Amino acid sequence: MSRRWPILAGGLAVVVLAPLALIVFVAFAVIGASPAMGCTIGPPSVSPGAPAAQTGWPGQGSWTSEQVSNAAVIVSVGAELHVPRYGWEIAVATAMQESTLRNLGHLGEDNDHDSLGLFQQRPSQGWGTPEQILDPRYAARKFYERLVKVHGWQTMPLTQAAQAVQRSAFPDAYAKWQPEAQQLVALISDGLNIVCTSDGGDGLPPLDDAGLPDGYILPSDPQLRAVVSFALAQRGKPYVWGAEGPDSYDCSGLMMASWAKGGVPIPRVTADQVHTGVDVPSLAAMRPADLIFIPGSDGTMTRPGHVGMYIGTDRFGRQYLVQAPSTGDVIKVVPVSYWSRQVAVIRRPISR
Repeated sequence: MSRRWPILAGGLAVVVLAPLALIVFVAFAVIGASPAMGCTIGPPSVSPGAPAAQTGWPGQGSWTSEQVSNAAVIVSVGAELHVPRYGWEIAVATAMQESTLRNLGHLGEDNDHDSLGLFQQRPSQGWGTPEQILDPRYAARKFYERLVKVHGWQTMPLTQAAQAVQRSAFPDAYAKWQPEAQQLVALISDGLNIVCTSDGGDGLPPLDDAGLPDGYILPSDPQLRAVVSFALAQRGKPYVWGAEGPDSYDCSGLMMASWAKGGVPIPRVTADQVHTGVDVPSLAAMRPADLIFIPGSDGTMTRPGHVGMYIGTDRFGRQYLVQAPSTGDVIKVVPVSYWSRQVAVIRRPISR
């Protein structure tokens, strides 16, 4: 389905977008993989059911205002449908490859069969009527509907997931757009003030519980010992989004309950916990009970969505953490190295 379009160098400036036109929230049935996920887009709609505005976004790097506005439609539809953020990145990268984020009509002899719109969807292949496909919101919705039906798409490489939907003659073409898609999605998400809560969890492939590390010793400090002991005692209990114990927890619920055992109240949700206490500058500087934040399935490095607790090392100096990973999984201990490449921030709660 792909065409070979001239590549526009991204060069995106890392600044927060300020949309000049309102992208409104439109209610849809949830199609995402996480039924407990929900996103809000601010400011709230003043015209429920109205189509999202497609103009008014400033250009970014080599992407024009029109192209950024089309990307904003794709992102907002993904949020409304409760598709995790990685899906937004896949969709934007796909549209970058297929149309350079332009809502293309029929191009005569240059047309690839009857391909139309942002994703070059074909009426003859069941994507909808030409009029429907040329509606960016409709086109984005159809893309997401097919994406979430791809088994395991959330752990696939971006180009593989996009190809599973598009079935392009150039299956590897989408990969080159991933860095720019990630930057543009992050900027648009911040500009729209999209806030998601979900049970998407750590967004990583499942990993077996490592068990207590060989030669592991609990911290000697009584407060830290109470915090870490409580967290480790919850191993094997199921992850349930929104749960605060005692029979199940989500990631931030486990952190809050554990630190409460140490006599330190911390905020309930990850978005607030990431600002608690003091900053820890590196993995090497951690002490047991420090909180480690990663993007997770629906966050970013600047807005992490998942948290775990450092517990200490084994006798060889290898670091470990305890976490509640995601729906369908249980609280477990895993090596810190499993997270090390995506650690966004480390925080140390402190006594008041």
